[in-house]
Amino acid sequence: MKAYGKTDVGKKRSMNQDCIFFTDEPIGPLPNLYIVADGMGGHKAGDVASRTAIEYVTEYISDSTVSNPVSLLKRAIIYANDKVLRLSRENEDYSGMGTTFVAAVVDDNTMYVVNIGDSRLYLINNDIKQVTLDHSLVEELIRTGQLDRNKGRNHPEKNIITRAMGIGSEVVPDFFEIELELGDKFLLCSDGLSNMIEDDEIKDIVRENEELSAAVDKLVERANYYGGKDNISVVLAAID
Repeated sequence: MKAYGKTDVGKKRSMNQDCIFFTDEPIGPLPNLYIVADGMGGHKAGDVASRTAIEYVTEYISDSTVSNPVSLLKRAIIYANDKVLRLSRENEDYSGMGTTFVAAVVDDNTMYVVNIGDSRLYLINNDIKQVTLDHSLVEELIRTGQLDRNKGRNHPEKNIITRAMGIGSEVVPDFFEIELELGDKFLLCSDGLSNMIEDDEIKDIVRENEELSAAVDKLVERANYYGGKDNISVVLAAID
């Protein structure tokens, strides 16, 4: 595995409330780990939520002996959710904060994915496929046939998410299992990327730039070119 990641404040925000983590080396019993979290809340609270979630997920994984990736990720998320929630209740400045969370682990060419909120994971080869499902009001309207997907991108309630870490004592992530092939790439991102760039253009940029760092830099540059309305975070990994 090889990976590269970058987070950028964008053009409109004064603070970056996104946080990323990626390692191609083992962490605890996992062979690798890739994470993007997009915080939400008042002044500084979103930044604290995303950073805290990643800090405690990686801490739990580092200290664990659980070998099953899905079981381990689930336990780590429950542990981190409790830490974020407790912090928000103990500090008035952090009240109501939360964060999206998307993570992936690759073990023997099988990718295990977990997500909460609307940060995404895409599988990219000759095509592009969104593996995760957004936990958002707009996505629920689309799934129930109340809204056309093409109109969802510019919907005024686009940023309302229906699940997040740290907003309640119960956290409900989705899990996905994907078989990978040599040459496959996968991309984790916050909505600061996916709201600004169409999926096909994301695919084209990744395919046109063989170096992962060049592809990530170009994606961030393009999201900013289109307005950079939110923080932009990308982690791109490849099976080598």
